[in-house]
Amino acid sequence: MGSLNTKIIYRFLGITAILNGFFMFLAFPFSVYHDENAKWGILGAGAVTVIIGLLLYFSNKPESTNIQKKEGYLIVTLGWLILSFTGMLPYLLTEAIPSVSDAFFETISGYSTTGSSILTDIESMPKGILFWRSATHWIGGMGIIVLTIAILPLLGIGGMQLFMAEAPGPSADKLHPRITDTAKRLYLIYVTLTLVQFLLLKVAGMTWFDAINHAMATMSTGGFSTKNSSVAFYNNLPFVQYIIIFFMLVAGTNFVLTYFALKGKIQKVFQSEEFKYYFFGIIGVSAIITIVVYFYQDPNLQTTIAHPMVYGKAESAIRHSLFMVTSVVTTTGFVSADFTMWHFFATGIFFALFFTGGSAGSTSGGIKVVRHIVMLKNSFLEFKKALHPNAIIPVRYDGKAVNRTIVFNILSFFIIYMLIFILASVILTLLGLDFMSALGAAASSLGNIGPAIGSVSPVDNYAHLTDAAKWFCSFLMLIGRLELFTVLILFTPFFWRKN
Repeated sequence: MGSLNTKIIYRFLGITAILNGFFMFLAFPFSVYHDENAKWGILGAGAVTVIIGLLLYFSNKPESTNIQKKEGYLIVTLGWLILSFTGMLPYLLTEAIPSVSDAFFETISGYSTTGSSILTDIESMPKGILFWRSATHWIGGMGIIVLTIAILPLLGIGGMQLFMAEAPGPSADKLHPRITDTAKRLYLIYVTLTLVQFLLLKVAGMTWFDAINHAMATMSTGGFSTKNSSVAFYNNLPFVQYIIIFFMLVAGTNFVLTYFALKGKIQKVFQSEEFKYYFFGIIGVSAIITIVVYFYQDPNLQTTIAHPMVYGKAESAIRHSLFMVTSVVTTTGFVSADFTMWHFFATGIFFALFFTGGSAGSTSGGIKVVRHIVMLKNSFLEFKKALHPNAIIPVRYDGKAVNRTIVFNILSFFIIYMLIFILASVILTLLGLDFMSALGAAASSLGNIGPAIGSVSPVDNYAHLTDAAKWFCSFLMLIGRLELFTVLILFTPFFWRKN
C-alpha cells in the first residue's frame, strides 16, 4: 500500500464539518421560537463549523479520488473526532456547558449514541441546546459517514472503503449493489421511522418538542432525554413507554431486516438466526426480570417500579422489565426505573446484558448478538472436535458455513473487548471511581449504553467524574462506537508503514 492520500482525507473531513454545521443551524429555530439568548451561540457555532469545513474542503484538491483502506480508517476515526470537537461548540459558545472536558464528554456521548450525561438539571437547559444534544445522537446513530457516502458520487469520490470502516462488524449485507444507493435506502428508513415515532409519541401525550427529541434518541439508540428522570417522567403514560419499547426493538434490529419487513418480506426477518436470538432473548430475560420484580421486590422500594401504577402491579412489572431490558440490550439507555434498586439478582442480570448488544447492522452498540452466536457455536464445535479430532465441521450461521477468518476475527474482537474492559475498569479506579462504579462506567462507555451501576446508576450521572476520567470514558465511547479495530489499528506501527 502506498503513501497516504492526505488531501482526500482533509477534503472528506471538510465535508463532515460542513454537514455538522448545517445540522447546528437546525437547532437555531428552536432557540428563536423560545426566545433564548442561546440562539446566537448556536448560530455562531454553526457558522464557525461550516467555515472550518469549507477551508478544509477547498484548500485540498486531491489528484486521485480513490480511497484505500488506510484512508478509510483515518477518515472515519478523524471524522468522528472532528464531529466531536466542532459539535461541542454550541455548548461552549452558549455557556450551557462552559467546561471543555464536560462539553466534549456530552458531545461524544451523543455522537457515539452512548447517552451518558454530565448534566445535573437537563430541564433547565435552553431548548435549542436540548435539540442539538438529541441531534448529535441522530447524526451518530447511522453515522454521518454513511450520509456522506450518499452524496459522494456528486463529488466524484467512491465510498466503499468508508462503508466498510464505518460498519466493521461481521455482517456485510447490502440492500443494493451500489454502496451509495445502500446509504440512501438506510437513511430513508431511518428518517421515516423517526417521523413515524415522533407522530405516535405526540398522539400518546408528549409535547411536540419532547416527541421529536425522544424519537431521535430512540432510533439512534442514544438515550438522551429532555427530562431529568428520563422516560420515567412518563410512567403515568404507559403507551408512551410501549411506543418507545417497540422502536427501541426496531432500532436494535439489523436495518437490512427492517428493509425486508417494510417490503412485506416478514418471513426473511424470522429466518434470521440473529433476530430470533435477539428478539426471543429480550422476551425471555424480560420474563425473568418481571417475576423477580413482581414477587421479590422490596415493598419499601415499590416506587422504583412505577409511579403511579396505572394498570396495576402486574402490568407495571411487565412494562418496566421489558422497557429496561430492551433499553440495555439495544444500548439505548433510556430509564423508566432504577434497576439497581431492584433485587440483586436482577441487577446482576442487567450487568451481564451490558455485554450483549443489539444486532449487527443496527444503530446499537455493544458486542452484538451475532458475535455471541458464532462464538457459542464455535465453542460447541470444539467439544465435538475433542471427540472426533479428524472431523472437519464448519461453524454454520443462517444455514451457511462461516469462513474461519470471520470466526477468528470475532474471537479476536471478543478477547480484545474484554481485555479493554478489564484494563479500563482498573484505570478508572486509579482515576477516582470506586470498584463497582469503575466496572459500570467501563462496561457502559465501551458498550455505548449510558446508565450503569454504582455511582453512575440509572438515577445518577457522570458529572462527579474527574476530568481525566471523563476524557478516558470519551475514548472508550469512541472505540466502542467504531467497534475497536477501526480506531486501535491506528496505534499499530504496521499501519503507518508505506508498503
